[in-house]
Amino acid sequence: MMKHEVILIQPLTILQRVIDYIEEHIKDEIDPIKLAEMAGYSPFHFYRIFQKHIGYTVMDYVLKRKLQYALHELVHGKKIIQIAMDYGFETHSGFTKAFKKCFGSPPSLYKLHCPRSLPQKLDLMSLQQKNIGGIVMQPKIIVKPAFSVAGKPFECIIENVSYTRDLPAFWDQKGLTDGSTERMLYQLLAPQKHGEYCINLGSTEYGDRFTYLFAVDLDGDRSLPDELTHLEIPSATYAIFKTPLVGVDQFVSAIKGTWLYILEDWLPHSAYEVDEAAFDFEYYDEHCHYWDYEKIYMEIHIPIKERE
Repeated sequence: MMKHEVILIQPLTILQRVIDYIEEHIKDEIDPIKLAEMAGYSPFHFYRIFQKHIGYTVMDYVLKRKLQYALHELVHGKKIIQIAMDYGFETHSGFTKAFKKCFGSPPSLYKLHCPRSLPQKLDLMSLQQKNIGGIVMQPKIIVKPAFSVAGKPFECIIENVSYTRDLPAFWDQKGLTDGSTERMLYQLLAPQKHGEYCINLGSTEYGDRFTYLFAVDLDGDRSLPDELTHLEIPSATYAIFKTPLVGVDQFVSAIKGTWLYILEDWLPHSAYEVDEAAFDFEYYDEHCHYWDYEKIYMEIHIPIKERE
């Protein structure tokens, strides 16, 4: 038994040195042959061992880490052309194309929900010790017909993004945290189905401001007051994710964690990418009413299409 543990730990120790080297030279051109020499393996054996333990080919892992660090600098205001040059992407479009190919989502969507801290360093031994299993959230994939909503738009500066029960992106917007916008929409529009949408209307791709629409279903034709916006949601294929069933005190972290799961794990490993011709949105219905349910959840709807 002890002999088996030594055999298992040794490759992880060697690979950890390689991982650390990649982190320390993330802006440099990294040669996989040099990494194999550092590990003391032939290139063929090194590539096989690396993919077995890390889950990516060597250069796919290097690219992913470069993109994660590049996005971190983007979130903190660095110019995209400078980022592209620093990390080896010759153009703005080249960076965006590489990002979408790697993660399945455009940088603009990832930026809204990514952590503002540096990408977490990979600790292979810790990951092995914490490998206790868990429930993998699988989305329901449906084709949703076009529908109409109406609501109130809210603009926010990216650095103020946070998360709460009512509207994760706009916890500090007056009219949302006190429930007054929600009450106003139901009173004016009286939708047949209960449920609120938090719809990402987009922004300039790398701007500091973005807009969400807090809305409910719009049933039939009716005139709207000036402060409300009517939006037609086109038909699209959606991956629908439910947050884990949790108590109200864990709801915030459940929403945040689900977004990270989608962007960090599900999309990069799926056969899909975000369909930017449609809208991604959060959906809150009676199942997030903590006064009615001991355990609550909400849904995140991501428009998808098959990768090219």
